[in-house]
Amino acid sequence: MSEHEHSHDHDHHSHEDHDHSAHHENKTRWVVILTIITMILEIGFGYYSNSMALTAEGWHMSTHVFAIGLTWLAYFFSRKYSNHEKISFDKKKLLSLSGFSSAIVLQIVAVIMILESADRLIHPLPIKFSEAIFIAFIGMVVNGLSAVLLHHDHEHSDHNIRSAYIHVLADGLTSVTAIIALSIGMYYNIFWLDALSGIIGSIVITSWAVQLIKRAGSELIGYRNTNSKS
Repeated sequence: MSEHEHSHDHDHHSHEDHDHSAHHENKTRWVVILTIITMILEIGFGYYSNSMALTAEGWHMSTHVFAIGLTWLAYFFSRKYSNHEKISFDKKKLLSLSGFSSAIVLQIVAVIMILESADRLIHPLPIKFSEAIFIAFIGMVVNGLSAVLLHHDHEHSDHNIRSAYIHVLADGLTSVTAIIALSIGMYYNIFWLDALSGIIGSIVITSWAVQLIKRAGSELIGYRNTNSKS
């Protein structure tokens, strides 16, 4: 009787995990579509208007297309092949691998941001404030919508959906800090605040990325803390 109940609970739990993965897959697919459309519009209009700021934001968005696209593909392949007769793998580790890879990409973006911001801090350039604020506002709206789509309960979370959520939060953070810095800079005609906000944002993003790398990496290698008190 207890064995039957245990089996039933296990099947029910597995079914719930499957449902949550399918739900996460659907949400990440919509975010990928939204991000691709935004990227194409920003790059296309950037070249059309000769706006380097808009073009750069569009190419920056392409890194999120890659990372969140990787998140969606992980859910897609785990659903399609997890019960395949000829293919066998640990679904949980696949999702952790995707989250780990996505966190690495996020960390690379943070490093590039901090290097570019430091260079701009040392060698400041004139900024088209109104145009840049408009671009940052577009990014904030897109990432706000994406964050709403990717929001999930902690008990239904995994490293894969968490990495996608952190990506849009990180990009949203850079948009918010940029709007604040650019607005103050436009009012007081200060150029270096934009670079400083980029450095601060990069540090925060690095902290998020490192935490995700540690958690997903621990899951991948099956790390368990044996020093905890019993």
